[in-house]
Amino acid sequence: MKCENKNYTGSIKDRAAKQMILDAIEQGVLRPGMTIVEGTAGNTGIGLAMIAKALGYQMLVVMPNDQAKEKMDMVKLYGAELLLVNAVPFTDPAHFFHTAKRIAQENPEQYWHANQFDNLSNFKAHYENTAPEILRQLEGKVDILVSAAGTGGTIAGCSQYMKDQLGNQVRTVLVDPGGSGLANFVKTGEFAKDGSSITEGIGIMRLVPNFAQGKSSIDEAFNLPDTHVVRIAQYVRDHDGIPLGSSAALNVCGALRKAIGIKNQNKNIVTFLCDGGERTLSKLYNDEFLASKQLSEEHLPSIEQLIQQYESDEATVRSQ
Repeated sequence: MKCENKNYTGSIKDRAAKQMILDAIEQGVLRPGMTIVEGTAGNTGIGLAMIAKALGYQMLVVMPNDQAKEKMDMVKLYGAELLLVNAVPFTDPAHFFHTAKRIAQENPEQYWHANQFDNLSNFKAHYENTAPEILRQLEGKVDILVSAAGTGGTIAGCSQYMKDQLGNQVRTVLVDPGGSGLANFVKTGEFAKDGSSITEGIGIMRLVPNFAQGKSSIDEAFNLPDTHVVRIAQYVRDHDGIPLGSSAALNVCGALRKAIGIKNQNKNIVTFLCDGGERTLSKLYNDEFLASKQLSEEHLPSIEQLIQQYESDEATVRSQ
């Protein structure tokens, strides 16, 4: 027996996974008996594995072998096959994206490549579902939308819909991790990165169709370091009882910075808790791992120092 409930909404990544699969079925490119294949750093692959299982399809997830073990375990928990490949630059043919694409191209009758970066059903899921839901819940009052980008489907779909509905009432802010060139691309049109990051699956060094769909609706972009991500993840866990994943923690950092910049103005700031700490437990909440990356307590700013830094950053933005 298989689940036929196509009204499931689920998390941000699950929504994109569901939309991609349902559109592929409707278009006739994903047929009964075929296997879905996707190259992923984890989160979208987990969503695809879950939706595939619910709808009766097999799933093959191609993942770099340096990702958090918890993501690998969750992929297998949903009954998907996991193929681990070496973590290599995108230009290398052995990269996880190229590997998944090649598997589908070599046997198109057996495999359908979900292709989350290029598949505009990803953008569509957030333009037609996530963003309208946010506006309904906030009665049309969204002032600032803050989000990181992996494929860009979430920030592009949501920001474009909100701009279409609210115009310049809403300001869209891209928060980017170290090692990603998207923030620099938004500001200068060139991809350049500064540093690296322990965050997984967010930030890229190339323009993909999903991000391109909403690039013009992004008003501001900045990078934040891992020290901020780790501090906020620990603070939210300790004070609110919510263990954030690295993507969610970065989003909260960006939202906090903008909140400090507009304090006492009675504005609504929207961001996404798009992953939970259970997916990166062995990294983001592992003292030994953090120490190896110089992210242990002695290297982190205090929450007071972080707030002071954001006050300074936002003052600089206002003066420009």
